[in-house]
Amino acid sequence: RASRPVRTFRPIASMAFSLCVAAGGVARAAPSRRSASRSASRRSHITRCAEPISRRSDSVALRVTRRAFGAGAALLATGIESSTKAARAFERPPPGYRPFNDTIDGYKLFRPDDWIEVKGSGNDVFFRNPASAEENLFVSISSPSSTKFASVRDLGSPEEAAKKVLEQTLTEFMSTRLGVRRTSEVVSAVEREGKGADGEPMLFYECVFRVASYATKNQYGLTEADRPQVLEWDRVLCSTLGVANKRLYELRTQCAAEDFEKTEATRRVVRESFVPFEVDQSNLSFPLF
Repeated sequence: RASRPVRTFRPIASMAFSLCVAAGGVARAAPSRRSASRSASRRSHITRCAEPISRRSDSVALRVTRRAFGAGAALLATGIESSTKAARAFERPPPGYRPFNDTIDGYKLFRPDDWIEVKGSGNDVFFRNPASAEENLFVSISSPSSTKFASVRDLGSPEEAAKKVLEQTLTEFMSTRLGVRRTSEVVSAVEREGKGADGEPMLFYECVFRVASYATKNQYGLTEADRPQVLEWDRVLCSTLGVANKRLYELRTQCAAEDFEKTEATRRVVRESFVPFEVDQSNLSFPLF
């Protein structure tokens, strides 16, 4: 019978391989073509798996580096822009004045260095001259739950706005004493274009009033002759109106009428430094009144 070489080759090769293993690996049988191809395929697979890992690591590192560089460049640009805006918005006060910034309500001004702050006045802030009881300044802000303002022109013309502010002022000066009489007049009302905190143009209304108060020392006199009225005080009030955060901001300065001319320089510095600006009030848990 014809021998079958294919069937007899596999057992012989297996026996030779077994003898080599039993002998402690002194001699290693030559692997077959199939086992050699498997080994080569396995090495090729390992090589293919190992190479993309290193390449992938380099690619990831490159992407991270590019991303970090882009983020750093954007942060640097933002910082430069913020620094430029801050440098543009910052203005050193003149000698004898101190800056006052309210970052919660959103306004800033220069106030005289020797003026003192008065608490509990009912205004947002109040400063007065310790050397003159009639010279002071304060800032009041409309309620965020009241009328929303887009500009001071929502009040009408400067003359119309001055009349409204004067009526409010007379209400504040109202007295329950007998024999008291008040006289008032609008001295001037103009529109002024200033600069906001961001350097952009901002509209203001400048209103000047004069209010005088007369009273009698004998409040219980029967006739007018028994109740002669004398001048108690005569004051000039200057109101600067501006709008930000959809709220109306008022800076009011006050002095005696006889001191109006000599205190003009102080009022001008305070008036021109007064700037309302936009703030983020979304994180406030209570309304500002």
